[in-house]
Amino acid sequence: MAGRKPKPTNLKVLEGNPGKRQLNPSEPKPDASVPKCPAWLSKEAKREWKRLVPFLEKAGLLTQADRAAFAGYCQSYANWIEAEAHLAAEGSTFETPNGYQQQSPWVSIAQTNQKNMLRFCTEFGLTPSSRSRIVVENTSNPEADDMEALLGDGR
Repeated sequence: MAGRKPKPTNLKVLEGNPGKRQLNPSEPKPDASVPKCPAWLSKEAKREWKRLVPFLEKAGLLTQADRAAFAGYCQSYANWIEAEAHLAAEGSTFETPNGYQQQSPWVSIAQTNQKNMLRFCTEFGLTPSSRSRIVVENTSNPEADDMEALLGDGR
């Protein structure tokens, strides 16, 4: 299928529906509770999970249905960190038995995981450009929100 992939309705709502197209009223609504961190994630991936879950939970961007995608981001992050550590210790090239310089496989591993991370990041609003399109309501003071909404409408 050609063209852009459709955005989830909740993300369009958070962005203020910039295209002003009709929203999908029949879109599935997964359980909004935060998924449990998978036990199989590496130690570094679990650390990244714990670091980002509060932000995603507050923004309402992480549901039970997103567990695998977010775990994929976290593990790609951990793999990228591991590859970068190897590159820092060993360098990005090595000498072959014939005396030629060759690129370390860790360069490719780092690049692949970094690309995977970026793809996942845009899905969860974790890049500056994707985050700039999201508007999160302040739920800390409901009365202030009503007043802000009233003032924001210009009434």
